[in-house]
Amino acid sequence: MSSFNDFLSQVSKLSNMPLPGQEAQLSMAAMERLDELKLVAKKSKDAKQAATMMLLYPKNDESYFVLIERMISTGKHSGQIAFPGGRAEKGDKDFEYTALRETEEEIGIPISLQKVITAGTPLYIPPSNFMVRPYLGYLDHSPIFKLQATEVKSVIEVPLQQLMDEANVSSQILSTSYLSKVEVPCFLLQEQIVWGATAMMLSEFKAMFKQAGL
Repeated sequence: MSSFNDFLSQVSKLSNMPLPGQEAQLSMAAMERLDELKLVAKKSKDAKQAATMMLLYPKNDESYFVLIERMISTGKHSGQIAFPGGRAEKGDKDFEYTALRETEEEIGIPISLQKVITAGTPLYIPPSNFMVRPYLGYLDHSPIFKLQATEVKSVIEVPLQQLMDEANVSSQILSTSYLSKVEVPCFLLQEQIVWGATAMMLSEFKAMFKQAGL
């Protein structure tokens, strides 16, 4: 089991590593979405823009990252498990800032404390017509979360070791607002089913962690 110091020792390597790309992401995509996702260049020209943050931090000397449970709403991603993140705003200087700002707004981690390592591969989400740009970052300390009450129901603190354990890769039959009773690949993390775009982004970062020897 790797410690948080082990993770820190690989930050430079992770920041300079070529991205595994869409191939790593598609390993966690529902079969019904594969063809649509592969047409990303055609689909994404008029997409709305968003950014997310996979934020790692130390807890009991281990590496953890945070996911959020979204509030139930009328949106297509209501109630899902996701990274902190959201839509780009006109005042954002770039997508990295969007990820930092949204992480501060949703879970209360100040922008000044978040250290960005690298950007992941942008991912197009057909149901909501969003192009999401994932970022990988870390904190030097265990965070105190302050949730945005209108957006976030709870935070889920996940040991990085759970993500790296192949026993936690599974599949589930799910129904959503846009798919009915389909089998989707997923991660089982802290008794939560993590699937869809979040699982696809996690899959790419997991491939990077593997390459770094974590």
